[in-house]
Amino acid sequence: MRLSWNIALQFLRDGRAQTTLILIGIALGSAVIVFITALVTGLQGNIVKRTLGSQPQIVVKAPDLLPLTPPPRADTVYLSQVDPRPQRLRGIDNAAAVLRAIRAMPDVQAATPVVSGPAFAQRGNAVRAVAVIGIEPASYVRIIPVDTDLVAGQFAVGAQKILIGSRLASDLGLSIGDTLRLTGPSGQAQAFRIAGIFTMGVRDVDERQVYLGLQQAQTLLGLPGSVTEIDMTVRDLFAAKDIASRIARTFGVKAESWMTTNSQLLNALQSQSLSTNIIRLSVALSVALGIASVLAVSVVQRTREIGILRAMGATRLRMMSVFLIQGGLLGLAGSTAGALLGVTAVYVFNTSGPRLFPVTVSPWLVPQAMLIATLAGVIAAYTPARRASRLDPVEAIRTV
Repeated sequence: MRLSWNIALQFLRDGRAQTTLILIGIALGSAVIVFITALVTGLQGNIVKRTLGSQPQIVVKAPDLLPLTPPPRADTVYLSQVDPRPQRLRGIDNAAAVLRAIRAMPDVQAATPVVSGPAFAQRGNAVRAVAVIGIEPASYVRIIPVDTDLVAGQFAVGAQKILIGSRLASDLGLSIGDTLRLTGPSGQAQAFRIAGIFTMGVRDVDERQVYLGLQQAQTLLGLPGSVTEIDMTVRDLFAAKDIASRIARTFGVKAESWMTTNSQLLNALQSQSLSTNIIRLSVALSVALGIASVLAVSVVQRTREIGILRAMGATRLRMMSVFLIQGGLLGLAGSTAGALLGVTAVYVFNTSGPRLFPVTVSPWLVPQAMLIATLAGVIAAYTPARRASRLDPVEAIRTV
């Protein structure tokens, strides 16, 4: 094996010009793999963060009310239509036990009780329809970090303190310390003082949402002691749909994941991942074709040397290993330089680019790019290596 390594290195030195060119090509290809993968990963993380930063990953609610008319038997045909039943605002049955069981699940990162419903916000003659959200502050910020989105005031809910969105504050001319009157669906009205103003970058959220303490929201919405939903985050973001289905089956509730409510976002993320994989495959194929062409030329140029080595006792397996080693060395050396170049490009993008979102290089990305290029080199070298191993020593020596 040591002899094969020495021969492979000598062949690479003899074809220094060709070796340099293919190394540059491999380095550029590996740099593209590192930079594009890191860029798309950062873009996806930024999109998910912005989208899910204002909503939970899973929402558990009471199951939908079914029509009062029983469903027909399988062998019966009804010449009538049963209208769906209107869904009224109501709490989850045995919510405290369900919440404890959900928090004990190993896949769940955090869960919090929430009371939400419609209301009217009034200041003077100005009236707006809003979504009232009653929360437990300590556990809710683990789901949605409202405390980091404040642009004025402080994060305080409970008693007479509430948080409102920046667009709602602008529409009603509200500032910190002002009073806002909220009227629930049952006509219950209360006056609250603005403790903080937040902005999440989502128009509908900043324009409609109002955060109250849990008990205050229960009183306003006419749901004393009830919880209308349980908001959750999970450890594996893309396992949310399966976890939601399991929760729905286990507890007899309605559970919706962000993958269901944001299907277009999920399609966009999957399309981006597919595009990245296609780019990586295309670059790997280009690297493999470049290495294969260089080694094919090398076999032709060194036909006499190969014949002499075969005549001196070198086996076909040894000659084959020489070119396989060359392919692997080209892939490894070129990808090492390319990985460093890709990491440098990411650094330049973060420091001198538009800075729309941070781009980070995963610890596994560089070794993965190097492994892809090295394997591509070995695979590409197989055909030239096989041809070299099959050369007849006598015919090869006679080659001019």
